Amino acid sequence: MAETRREGAQCGEHFQKKRIKYSPEEEAKLERQHFWRIIDAFRFYRLHVQEQIKRAELQFWSLSQRHQALLPGVLPKLARVKECAKHNQEILEAIVHNSLHMFENVEYGDRQEDPRKVRSSSTFDMDKLKSTIKQFARDWSEAGQAERDTCYRPIVQEIQRLFPMDQYDVSKVSVLVPGAGLGRLAWEIAQLGYMCQGNEWSFFMLFSSNFVLNRCEEVNSLTLYPWIHQFSNNKKSSDQTRPIRFPDVNPQSLPPSSDFSMVAGDFVEVYNDPESWDCVATCFFIDTAHNVLDYVDTIWKILKPGGVWINLGPLLYHFENMANELSIELSYEDIRTAIVKLGFLIEVEKESMQTTYTENDRSMLRYVYDCVFFVARKPNELYFNGQDDERQRNYSPAAESSRQEYSNRLT
Repeated sequence: MAETRREGAQCGEHFQKKRIKYSPEEEAKLERQHFWRIIDAFRFYRLHVQEQIKRAELQFWSLSQRHQALLPGVLPKLARVKECAKHNQEILEAIVHNSLHMFENVEYGDRQEDPRKVRSSSTFDMDKLKSTIKQFARDWSEAGQAERDTCYRPIVQEIQRLFPMDQYDVSKVSVLVPGAGLGRLAWEIAQLGYMCQGNEWSFFMLFSSNFVLNRCEEVNSLTLYPWIHQFSNNKKSSDQTRPIRFPDVNPQSLPPSSDFSMVAGDFVEVYNDPESWDCVATCFFIDTAHNVLDYVDTIWKILKPGGVWINLGPLLYHFENMANELSIELSYEDIRTAIVKLGFLIEVEKESMQTTYTENDRSMLRYVYDCVFFVARKPNELYFNGQDDERQRNYSPAAESSRQEYSNRLT
């Protein structure tokens, strides 16, 4: 089973980079409020979808009778969407039930109000929840296999190449996956025998990953309808209501000796121990930062000398154009320059790897990300004593000076 722990000061969905300093009591109160806000979003889901359906029905009834007669399949389709939403709500309720006491070291307490009361949620939170439902298709269904092959397989293959089983005791090779989402990439790495920890800060993802990793055992036993929220760009009405089944594997089938865990909290706040990880694997993650260089600094700090950073993803900066939020939008060229000046040695680099993200493969509108993939190594003294000519050629005194300056700042 995957251990889920909560670390760090806050596990918020949306926060200012320079937060006001709160007392421990105030911080705990805000944490409880946030926790229940996300629980409310899970519980409000069905009503939210019903509001969408009601609007579509009203639009249909506004048509002339002649036009209505030309569209005999519309109302039955909307009725089917309503049934699918009801089923999705049952899964979400199971996730909520499993999540109320998932953090052992945090006491959220029970509400004084009627627990059966459903509270409305913001459009922002509902969009997050609908995105989370699509994550089940990406991470834990057969429908997501092609997407996982393009996103996760290159990272896993690099880990196997860099830490081959015939040369390493892989159970002692530590791999960190920040932004782990529903945990499939981290689970795949742990299944190969590596010590792997996923890190996630979104309660939407944490609740859902805890459910699928620790409560789902029978393969393809559960059903979700992830595309019912998409009313545009459907070729067939049935495409909108088609199901996915999950999990496509038994998440609890890891070898008994596996060292696999999930840690909740902000990546930069949680991971402070210097030189503690052999590998950091980031997939569609670095653009979630307010300042991506904070991520780069943290990865440099926590990697052991000789450790590697494997990255795949685009630069769709999550806080761009968001009011009152710090957002530094850098080009890959700028990030690459900073990585090299800090001291990383880029060993593998592909500037065009195309993939999708929670794609509806039957939609008439599909997004393809032209991602960057790289492997960057934090050097150690072995690389600079003439034993590795290729890495010797990559070394520059300026980069080493920057690395030494940064190391001094850390200490």
